[in-house]
Amino acid sequence: MILLNAQVESVATRKDRTIKLSLGTQELKPSEAGELFGLQNSLISVGIKPTPLNQSDVDILKESKIEIDDIPDSKSPSQRLRNVLYRNWEQSDGGYSDFNLYYLNRIERIIEHYKQKL
Repeated sequence: MILLNAQVESVATRKDRTIKLSLGTQELKPSEAGELFGLQNSLISVGIKPTPLNQSDVDILKESKIEIDDIPDSKSPSQRLRNVLYRNWEQSDGGYSDFNLYYLNRIERIIEHYKQKL
């Protein structure tokens, strides 16, 4: 686990309705910076607190377990579904030239299917 103090530098929305969060850290040791670069393009867990962490917070974080982290190189169910939909789009794009539009359409269809069962 890497614990850092950081400043939120920017928050932006993306076309696929995700959010991009940019953080600026204080000066890091080379080993800490190396750990961060090693995480590039990896799924990570992030917690944000508007004040610096105290020892109690650190203890809670170290004791907590997040299920997806318990299995190395595993993907969440939503990531698996997105990957399956991507492969499906590659084989038959359904008239969508952009995967994000295809994904949003298919997810909406899945949601509506289950809403009808309520």
